[in-house]
Amino acid sequence: MSLPALLDPDLIRSCLLRWYDAHARTLAWRVGPGQGAVRADPYRVWLSEVMLQQTTVPHATPYFLKFTQAWPRVEDLAAAADGDVMAAWAGLGYYARARNLLACARAVASEHGGAFPDTEDALLQLPGVGAYTAAAVAAIAFDRAANVVDGNVERVISRLYAVQDLLPDAKPQLKTLAAGLVREDRPGDWAQALMDLGATVCKPKQPLCLICPLAEVCTAKAEGEPQTYPRKRQKAARPKRYGVAFVIRRGDTLALIRRPAKGLLGGMLALPSTDWRSKPWTDAEIAPPIAADWVTAGQIEHIFTHFALSLAVWVAQGDFSDAIWTRATDLGALPSVFLKAAQAGLGLNYGRPVARLEPLAQAPEHGPRFGLATGELVVPDTIDDLNAEIEVLFTGKK
Repeated sequence: MSLPALLDPDLIRSCLLRWYDAHARTLAWRVGPGQGAVRADPYRVWLSEVMLQQTTVPHATPYFLKFTQAWPRVEDLAAAADGDVMAAWAGLGYYARARNLLACARAVASEHGGAFPDTEDALLQLPGVGAYTAAAVAAIAFDRAANVVDGNVERVISRLYAVQDLLPDAKPQLKTLAAGLVREDRPGDWAQALMDLGATVCKPKQPLCLICPLAEVCTAKAEGEPQTYPRKRQKAARPKRYGVAFVIRRGDTLALIRRPAKGLLGGMLALPSTDWRSKPWTDAEIAPPIAADWVTAGQIEHIFTHFALSLAVWVAQGDFSDAIWTRATDLGALPSVFLKAAQAGLGLNYGRPVARLEPLAQAPEHGPRFGLATGELVVPDTIDDLNAEIEVLFTGKK
């Protein structure tokens, strides 16, 4: 099959916008193509775009709905307590985004009278707003002819033009090619059409070329291997780090702390823990935050962007003067890594065998130590089920 000799930008736009008019996704923050002169709310567009960075639509949507119910306007978010926003963000990951979210909301409220700037350049001056977010808000909320390029758009463009250069080096070329398709006409719809195509049809591993509106002009499809685009440089192995998390129980509460404002998971609630380092901790090196009879509850694994973490979980009953004591049924504000560790400490591992504790042959000097054996498999379906299991654990009542 011969390759497309000429990719006509106007033909590409016509085909894709016609497809978008018929197949646009219904999203909580979106004003669809059939809603006439209704303009998208800049606050909702900005909030959704921040949440969707490194996060899928199904995962982000409940958070978006929770945020907009609690803080329906940017002024409401600006006035919110830091701890409340960080708690509401828990589980979305990339927690620096939550801090930037607050900083941006407060800048819009205090310096712009609660109205988002309507140009890319002005949006870029807001705290935490980068090139992509500025372009997305400008195009979708203000109909500016901005070039909006996310991972979905990169994939569509790389296949459309069969770009041979490897990512991330190919990013400037992909952005230039995408810019050649932007027009003053319907820039917001165009940006969202490209995103929807990448998310629903031009998928990473199994592109649905049979139903793609651009199939007839796609160079990668003509070559016969669209799934091989975009070409990517092989990633370096993710380094491994190790740590120990301490689950301190007092009645039906757990001891939490708040992490320093700056750094990984800054400002978030957390379990007390050791530092996370490149080699495993030995028993002699571990200094628990309180003197107690500690037992182990196995370990949990968690993947961050730049490293993988193996976190051993130690459990004890006791008092901890620096703690934020929190009911075991109210742990939703914990980042997922510490929520996993807390669940392990409570014997409530999602999709993993519940642990029962058995004494090791030899206990360390600082107190009894226990190992793991496999018990009954418990898989709570919802957070309500999880809370019910925790109540049973503490009260014995079913």
